[in-house]
Amino acid sequence: MRYHNSFIKTNKQAKQYDSVNATLLSKGGFIHQTMAGVYTFLPLGWRVLNKIEDIIRQEMDTVGAEMLMPSIVPTALWEKTDRFKSVDILFQASAANDLSRKKNDARYVLSPTHEEVITPIAQTVKPSYKDLPFAVYQIQTKFRNEERPKSGLLRGREFRMKDLYSFHATADDLSEYYDHLKDVYRTIFNRLGLGDDTVLTLASGGDFTDDYSHEFNARCETGEDLVYYDTKQAVYYNKEVASAELMANSEPFAASEVGNIFPLGTKFSKAFSYTYTDKAGRAQPVHMASYGIGTSRVMGVLVERGHDDQGIIWPEAVAPYQVQLVALSSGDTGVAQRADDFYEALTSAGVEVLYDDRPEVAAGEKLKDADLIGLPWRAVISAKTGERLELKRRAKEEVKLVNVTDALKVVQSADAY
Repeated sequence: MRYHNSFIKTNKQAKQYDSVNATLLSKGGFIHQTMAGVYTFLPLGWRVLNKIEDIIRQEMDTVGAEMLMPSIVPTALWEKTDRFKSVDILFQASAANDLSRKKNDARYVLSPTHEEVITPIAQTVKPSYKDLPFAVYQIQTKFRNEERPKSGLLRGREFRMKDLYSFHATADDLSEYYDHLKDVYRTIFNRLGLGDDTVLTLASGGDFTDDYSHEFNARCETGEDLVYYDTKQAVYYNKEVASAELMANSEPFAASEVGNIFPLGTKFSKAFSYTYTDKAGRAQPVHMASYGIGTSRVMGVLVERGHDDQGIIWPEAVAPYQVQLVALSSGDTGVAQRADDFYEALTSAGVEVLYDDRPEVAAGEKLKDADLIGLPWRAVISAKTGERLELKRRAKEEVKLVNVTDALKVVQSADAY
């Protein structure tokens, strides 16, 4: 992508938000705040979000089938499960309050989660014991009526989410699949660059279950969660479920939740009378679980964990481009031609490049933009580099002067110099 043809513009004068991720993503031209808790994903941000979701989709395709459910659903579905009044973050719309602009008395919910939608659908498609187990998932925009949205992409009113729902004949079968999903989630977070510091944590069930749920918490100095480790049990606990004794005798660490999984049991299947017919012809309740990953939240956490004073430091797997190519030509047609040639060589080799070819922008400004955007590699071509170029890894200080052939080999490999 050539910079001058793109819809990309940094804004280093953007306001300081209450979180690192909101500030740097806004300054770097990844997102734009439309209102409190609601963000537009600009081209750079959309590329990052798509890469995060593609990784998640690849792993989810090994355990379930993808589908897409509606965001707006009738309140009657939520009333079936008694969650319409108990969940206090629901966005609601109706003709009576003039939010929906509809000429009828229908009432709706903008869904923060989709148990109420998928359960009656599954009931019609999979009614027999022969149909179980199965799982379906979606990646979709969700809504939470947060009173005070905060922390940028970590807690907003509109956000992206992957949610998977599994259905089982027995509690034992659910438990086996549930444990398998823990391993799948670990693979996902490893691929996203969060694996080394992400722990499985016991948490409360909230509105989903009376039992424990599990969170995946990434260690993060600015995280809003506190996690305690019980050395005797070798178990991590969220502060909400940690015992007073554990909190008194252990030091917590700050973390951000990047995923959660809930054993739902038969709560939702009973609400919708979803049963299967067993071999003896008897009706049995279906056992369920749900599994979520906040994809936009992951993006925010990656920035909270990966940045320095100059800007963002993206992991290779989700960076919007792999290389920021900077031409410091100052009207030198030879420099511009060498940069063009290297750009063509990189793109022909399948390397994703953001080519800063803006002739009117000063050298220092281009280099600052490169650090702010935070791509894994920066390649600079100028009069002083001659037939070579300056190659720098974003996360390191060292700058190397290399020829084009060697530079191409380096950025194509996973190895840093």
